[in-house]
Amino acid sequence: MQPIIIVLIILVVLVFIALIKTIQVIPQASAAIVERFGRYTRTLNAGLNIVVPFIDSIRNRIDLREQVVPFPPQPVITQDNLVVNIDTVIYYQVTDARAATYEVASYIQAIEQLTVTTLRNIIGGMDLERTLTSREEINAALRGVLDEATGKWGIRVNRVELKAIEPPTSIQDSMEKQMRADRDKRAAILTAEGIRQSQILTAEGEKQSAILRAEGEAKAAALRAEGEAQAVRTVFEAIHAGDPDQKLLSYQYLQMLPKIAEGDANKLWIVPSEIGDALKGLSGAFGNLGGGMPGFNTGGDGGNGNGGGAKGGIPAPAVERREEPPVS
Repeated sequence: MQPIIIVLIILVVLVFIALIKTIQVIPQASAAIVERFGRYTRTLNAGLNIVVPFIDSIRNRIDLREQVVPFPPQPVITQDNLVVNIDTVIYYQVTDARAATYEVASYIQAIEQLTVTTLRNIIGGMDLERTLTSREEINAALRGVLDEATGKWGIRVNRVELKAIEPPTSIQDSMEKQMRADRDKRAAILTAEGIRQSQILTAEGEKQSAILRAEGEAKAAALRAEGEAQAVRTVFEAIHAGDPDQKLLSYQYLQMLPKIAEGDANKLWIVPSEIGDALKGLSGAFGNLGGGMPGFNTGGDGGNGNGGGAKGGIPAPAVERREEPPVS
């Protein structure tokens, strides 16, 4: 009985193994290559698949999702003979599992070497400045070449990115100095423009202020002149309304003579010729008033020892005549 049990156990185990090999579950976004006696038979897609056990075998399982592969820095020589290190990142996707398995031995290594050679061809036709400023152009050219070359491998290159472009250290120092000089230049230009604009605004403000000040002074002068003219007209009208005679005017004239002589700087002043007519009219007026008053002399020369007097008995006002000191 024991040998029969052992045989049955062996058969059960074989059946179990056969079932395991027969049923193949492929995950989503994956594919499997099936070979029968070493020859490609079919490609298993996602889901439950049945294969012939011990005859069919799974050669390769391939992930159909988009893959991201960073490549190490590669030295590339530019057109102006400068060596730069460029880091690249490739985004690719397997579209044909059979071609990716049988058309190329290692598509990752093939893509990396193709990327390096394509980069050297593209960067070799550019100088350093253009290389640093033309990343989009380099990415587009590299993607076009890679997509065309990898199409027969069942791979589609979706995107190519340059992570970093590192020029030599000496070139980096020179670029930093140039950038610093450019920033200083822009700062100096902006400062000069600010000062210029400030001076322009200040000049315009001073101009407007001067114009307004001149207009105010002109209006003030016009108002003062108008006021003085109005005052003169008022005085003139008042004088003519009072109808003054020659005697009143002569008296006012004599009252103004001491004011004319005031001041320390007045060394010499001249009596105008019209004063005789004024004194004549004033003496006549006082002569008429003082004819009946005792002690009021209306004679010609007067007897009080004061010398000759003015006509009408009014003594002439004493006028001090100051001579200029001789200039030594």
